Amino acid sequence: MAASVLLGGCGLLSKPHTLTAAAPLTMSVTSPDFTGNVIPPSLTCRGRPGESGPSIFWSGAPRGTKSIALVVDDAAAPISPRVYWIAYDISSSTTDLALGKAPPRARVAQNSAGKTQYDLPCPGNSPHSYRFTVYALNTVFGSALPANSQLLVAWTMIAQHVIARGTYTAHTLPGDSAGTTAAIKYIK
Repeated sequence: MAASVLLGGCGLLSKPHTLTAAAPLTMSVTSPDFTGNVIPPSLTCRGRPGESGPSIFWSGAPRGTKSIALVVDDAAAPISPRVYWIAYDISSSTTDLALGKAPPRARVAQNSAGKTQYDLPCPGNSPHSYRFTVYALNTVFGSALPANSQLLVAWTMIAQHVIARGTYTAHTLPGDSAGTTAAIKYIK
């Protein structure tokens, strides 16, 4: 199968990279926290203090999956794309992300803000679409990709090992234009 372009439909980083294997869009990704694919205000920067990221469920990782990576991004951000979270070395037996928590032993790379945490979406006055993309990988990075890695380094290594993926797109409704991004730190 011909190698696919890294970001075709995945939407990270503008410079395309070739995957080492085709990355079919065969995984299913959902969230019970969104009604009609709309992210509620409590899961954005307009939420109450202490609120956090959504629950995410996935299935369909193919045989040969050694670990999972999860990327949350907004490709329509003014400085595009904006990566809100990138987690990796998630166990291949894990099939969900609980509300406000990272799976055990998952590692987190720097997001677009340079922080190793999940940033809550902050859409301002216009609606935005946010992608929750789960990647099945043919490796576990371990010390080859330590926690707190730079976004580009982490993304490049992940891209070289993708064997399947799935994306869930959710939307925010227009809100205040405070322009701030509230961040929460996932519990490890």
